[in-house]
Amino acid sequence: MKAFVASVAFAIVVAVGASVVLEQQQQSASSAFTTSGARMDQPGYNLIGK
Repeated sequence: MKAFVASVAFAIVVAVGASVVLEQQQQSASSAFTTSGARMDQPGYNLIGK
């Protein structure tokens, strides 16, 4: 039983750590895929048709 509780606790710690690291690395699509030939005036407006 102790091994199960320890493994669940470890899984939670790994999941929280991964979410923190991935949150810091994430970029919006408008900044990640901007090149000299692409113009995005209002990010989101021309992508989803609002």
